[in-house]
Formats: sequence, structure tokens, C-alpha cells
Amino acid sequence: MSKPRIALVTGAASGLGKATADRLREDGLRVITVDIQASVEHTLDVTDAQAVARLASLVGPVDILINSAGIAGPNTPLWETDDGEWNRTLQVNLTGTFNLCKAFVPSMLANGWGRIVNFSSMAGKEGNPNQCAYSASKAAVIGLTKSLGKELATSGVLVNSIAPTIFDTPIIDDMSDANLARSMSKIPMGRKGQPREVAELVAWLVSDRLSYSTGAVYDISGGRATY
Repeated sequence: MSKPRIALVTGAASGLGKATADRLREDGLRVITVDIQASVEHTLDVTDAQAVARLASLVGPVDILINSAGIAGPNTPLWETDDGEWNRTLQVNLTGTFNLCKAFVPSMLANGWGRIVNFSSMAGKEGNPNQCAYSASKAAVIGLTKSLGKELATSGVLVNSIAPTIFDTPIIDDMSDANLARSMSKIPMGRKGQPREVAELVAWLVSDRLSYSTGAVYDISGGRATY
């Protein structure tokens, strides 16, 4: 009997990351949970490249990487955005994704099989006013995904991104009421998404059922995006 595939999920303490980890376990995967919070197997600041490298050495090769760790960042006009908040948002959302991919892609290449899903956002495709740091970081995650997907296209390692809209998770607590109301008004289904709905999409993206898609962005937005 073959060993279960191993998936590493960042941002796994709550929200979409936790829902994804729970869903992948249902498919028989061994799931390694990572978060800056202490309620997971490995506490990690994804912005710390050396800590990420140590984690990769500790856990060894993984078959699946889910980059879910992220923060909402400041809710301010660009010209009022604090430099430190800008840098922190880019570091977590973009550099954290880069660090994890850099650490785990080599072993996937050696094995000739892998799946990576990078969590972006509709803000990365459309841009949310008063969320320049978040929007820019998530747009960059899309660019990173497209680039890496093309680099690995013939290797057996597939890299895709998802672009959720408003989901019922703790991250929306960091959005201003105005930003939340504006985003909700753009969703034709008229409701927040549920974390399980994202987890189902991710479960397909990391499976053998996916074989001819890489560098793509999958919208999950209740009809907000149809392109």
C-alpha cells in the first residue's frame, strides 16, 4: 500500500487554511499545519526565510503546498498608508509565498510530482480602494503563480492560484465596514462564501484529477468575477 501524500498548509490555524487542512485529511492526505499562531503543528513566521528553510529541513519533502497565510493590511488611502504596514502586508502575503515555494519546490522537482496552490484574492485582480497594500500583494501572488507555473510546466509540478472574494473568516474582521459593504455589494449571490467551498476547490486543484492546468487563477467569488 502506497504512503499517503503529504500536504503542508500555511495559515492553517483558522479560516480558509484550516478548512483546507480539514478537507484534505478527508481525502486521506497527511497534513502538516503551519501558522504564526501556536495552535498548529509548527509555529512559523512565513516572512522569515531562515525559519522557513529550517522547517523544510525538519519536515522533509512534501507533495502539496498550500500558501494560505495572509493578512488584510491597512484600510487607508494610499497616501495615508503607513510604511511599516505596507511592508508587513507585502512581506506576509507575497514574500511568505515566495519563501515557502523556494523551500519546497526542489524536493517536488526531485520527485517529479507536486501541487502548489497560492491564495490570492479578487482584490488582486480588481484592486480594492483603501486597500492598496493588500491589493498589490495579492496581484503579485498572481504574477508569481503565473511565472512559477510556466517554469515548472513540464516537471509534473503544477502551480495554480485561487482568487476568493468575501468569505466568513476572521480576516474580514480586519476590514473596515465601508470596505466590507462595498465588496459585499459586488457579489451577485448576495452572501459571504463559506470556508468549505474554498476547501473543495483546493482539494481538486491538488489532486490527480487536475492534469492540464498550471499558472492559472481560479475565481471563487459568488459570481463577482466571470473572467
